[in-house]
Amino acid sequence: MASDLDTVRVLRALFNDMPRAPQGLSHEETMAWVAKSMADYQGGDMAYMIEHITRSSMLDIVLRLREDGYLKDDAAFTETVDMLSTPEGRKTFMDRCIQAQKSADATSRLIHRAKREWTDPLPLFSSDPGMVDRFVRGELSGPGPLYREFMARDDVREIGVFKEAPDGIHEFSWGFVAEDQGAWLFYIADVWRRGTVGSFDRFLCAWQQSTTLPAGGGDANADLPIVPPGLLMDDGIATFSSMALQSAGPMCDSEMRRWIGEVFIDRMLPTMAARVVDEQYDFPLVGLQAH
Repeated sequence: MASDLDTVRVLRALFNDMPRAPQGLSHEETMAWVAKSMADYQGGDMAYMIEHITRSSMLDIVLRLREDGYLKDDAAFTETVDMLSTPEGRKTFMDRCIQAQKSADATSRLIHRAKREWTDPLPLFSSDPGMVDRFVRGELSGPGPLYREFMARDDVREIGVFKEAPDGIHEFSWGFVAEDQGAWLFYIADVWRRGTVGSFDRFLCAWQQSTTLPAGGGDANADLPIVPPGLLMDDGIATFSSMALQSAGPMCDSEMRRWIGEVFIDRMLPTMAARVVDEQYDFPLVGLQAH
């Protein structure tokens, strides 16, 4: 299994040149900085998102090869990490992956998709209604045992998550939600115990599946209230979380907090998390048409 240090080395190599918000900004300054960074990125905000997803995919590939592939060799792993730290090296690595995929037999994957009907795993957890109500009212629980477990992890200490304490903590039986710099950051114990870095791209897929598929499109949450205007999902790379939700408005907005608590935390997140941790679950392609 890839060590925590291996994870940090690959993470830093892959994302060393991606823009990151400075510490200490207000909510409004953070939102303005994010919007400007995405707009200024070569190719615009869509290119920024595609680049994030591509690098997250490379992260998953490298860590898998470190666990059971040719990157178990330390010299080959170090060479690959050095390669990933430059744009040219990342392109070379992706070209190798594409060629390897083209030469692989895709029949087994097609059979895997075709042999069973669409099924959803059971929700990974449930939330105490009283804790959800406290979240909606903005009543913080403060750090609890799961927050302390997370902060004691080697990978968390190595990366430096929460060098400065977050603005607030809501702890649940399944993990905790941190309120920090105008965003809600979701940390799920079953996810971090399996390895946070392997979940970034899958949580993005789970969010897209739950919020963009039309009613009757195979998603159990299709009848839920729509995402409030101004609420954006971000991957957890920058915060080493499962995912983040950022609001264009104030975090004290009662209707926004009610949707996040009663709809997202109580009904959407348990199914999303179950899909993420189920290695046999294949996310549908969202927003892409076959030609």
